[in-house]
Amino acid sequence: MKSNNSNAGKAFKLSVTTLAIMNITAVVSLRGLPSEAIYGPSSAFYYLFAAIVFLIPTAMVAAELAAMFSDKQGGVFRWVGEAFGARTGFLAIWLQWIESTIWYPTVLTFGAVSLAFIGMNDVSDAALASNKVFTLITVLAIYWVATFIALKGLNWVGKISKIGGLVGTVIPAALLIILGIVYISTGGQNNMDMSQGFFPDLTKLDNLVLASSIFLFYAGMEMMGVHVMDVDNPSRNYPKAIIIGSLATVCIFIMGTFALGFIIPAKDISLTQSLLIGFDNYFRHFHISWAGPIIAIALMFGVLASVLTWVAGPSKGIFTVGKAGYLPPFFQKTNRNGVQRNILLVQGGIVTLLSLLFVVMPSVQSFYQILSQLTILLYLIMYMLMFAAAIVLRYKMKSADRPFRLGKGNALMWIMGAVGFGGSLLAFVLSFIPPSQINTGSNAVWYSVLIIGCIVMVVIPFIIYAMRKPSWRDPSSEFAPFHWEKKE
Repeated sequence: MKSNNSNAGKAFKLSVTTLAIMNITAVVSLRGLPSEAIYGPSSAFYYLFAAIVFLIPTAMVAAELAAMFSDKQGGVFRWVGEAFGARTGFLAIWLQWIESTIWYPTVLTFGAVSLAFIGMNDVSDAALASNKVFTLITVLAIYWVATFIALKGLNWVGKISKIGGLVGTVIPAALLIILGIVYISTGGQNNMDMSQGFFPDLTKLDNLVLASSIFLFYAGMEMMGVHVMDVDNPSRNYPKAIIIGSLATVCIFIMGTFALGFIIPAKDISLTQSLLIGFDNYFRHFHISWAGPIIAIALMFGVLASVLTWVAGPSKGIFTVGKAGYLPPFFQKTNRNGVQRNILLVQGGIVTLLSLLFVVMPSVQSFYQILSQLTILLYLIMYMLMFAAAIVLRYKMKSADRPFRLGKGNALMWIMGAVGFGGSLLAFVLSFIPPSQINTGSNAVWYSVLIIGCIVMVVIPFIIYAMRKPSWRDPSSEFAPFHWEKKE
């Protein structure tokens, strides 16, 4: 078995540059830039702070865990389960799946806004983007199209995701940054309040809430851990690729945010519309207004590709764990393409119900923000479990083979794990505070949705785990036992 893996490894190895580019493509998304442009120059501080206390620790810790269990299924379920037991492991994989499910309406809201801006009249486009009924219909249409494509199998998902990532994220990001540089260097009016400075006023907690969403910008970096064994000399080259990719990602976010801030005053920034308005303002300034609808279509295609990647990803992870006996047989059903049909359909039902919240929230923007915060809270719980598990496994599985290891002793793991856990905990606490920049309606509704949402989503996996039966395990499941199960 070892010789086969070794030969496979020699057959294909990723270069440092290739892995760094993969990291950038996986993490960078433009839809969140407006939320940070509000902060002016201090947005750079938030990006760098989140990279140091979250992005790099996540990538490094996940790399050790992924390499450690590279021959075993389960992902975060395996990592957390080996440290704290199957019940807590199931909570971790559940949170990874359910947070992505709650995230869909927020990213799809951005897709609906992109669609609204395909027209040539800015005023009517903005009015359409703020229309709840239009947004609801568009969100559901894009989501279900993505689901039906996902049901076709990974071949379809791979093709559309690859093209969409390039057309809808990479090219628009580069274009936005270039437009900002040319605009400022040719004497364009800088609308960003430069008096704020690099260091923000950390005494105002409510101003930090939108900044905590930066952690979600960097979320998903743990997925890159699966490639740790695909590079030569991983102990040296993997950290190098991660640092290069992280620095490039931070630069893209900072420069993209500044490009928006240059063209739109902070008081006029909308979380859902400002990216499109920013492009339109630049195009008007450079007398190429005809490019507005083209970039709107490209961004919408990028949203479809992004959603498609996530629809096919976390649902596959929880499906694999479900077959190992942790979900009822209903959730283990596949279609003729081998795709997890019932999980995708249930996921679609949850997305549809969440999207109906458009009706009760005061605005599309407030709906976008509250669901984004709930997504962050659930994902951060999963990250805290991951960081804690990595430290615990240094003692529970001392002799386990670690092809990629953080430091010779345990000191570096303690530093990375503690910094990552602390950063996640800080963002978790801040995410409960209503942002002062956005009308979120009643504070009672804000706190109720977040607190009750968190409690319900954490309790559900424990209930499912308590109800499990031996008959739930699929005989064809190849899920390897945990190390502590072998001892029993």
